[in-house]
Formats: sequence, C-alpha cells, structure tokens
Amino acid sequence: MAVRLRLTRFGKKRQPYYRVVASDSTSPRDGKFIEIIGHYAPRSEPSEVSIDNEKAVKWLLNGAKPSERVEKLLQISGALDEFKKAKAERG
Repeated sequence: MAVRLRLTRFGKKRQPYYRVVASDSTSPRDGKFIEIIGHYAPRSEPSEVSIDNEKAVKWLLNGAKPSERVEKLLQISGALDEFKKAKAERG
C-alpha cells in the first residue's frame, strides 16, 4: 500500500477548507484516510496552515509521498526541514 500525504476538501461552495491527511494512493480525494495531519484554510487572510510536524515527519520517514501542494505546506510549517534532519541522523 503506497501512502500519500494530500489534501481533502471540506467547506461550502466557494469556501474551501482542507485537511492534510495520510491516505492510500488509490483512494478517492475525499474518501477514506488513515490519519489527519493538519488543516489548511486558503481563504482566510493570511491563509492559515496548521500541521502536526511530528506526525508528518513520522509518515515521511515511513515512505509516504507528499503531493505538490502538501510539500509546499510542509515547507512552510517546517516539517520538511525536520524530516531532512531526521533522515540525515538515521544515515
């Protein structure tokens, strides 16, 4: 089972709100997921990003691949830097 870190959409019409989740790569966008890692609200000013870096690093170390957008969000939250440090320490 290949795991992806990606966004699932919530909210009303024209008012999107996203969850950052770990899910099976074959499941639909808004389908089943394994774990919620964070939230992303693009319409608030400034946009709101809330990611649990500990969970994100755990999934990345276990081989999960982030989508392009989630990779940018992880970079903003600092989880990508923590992942690179942890990967370097592992060897």
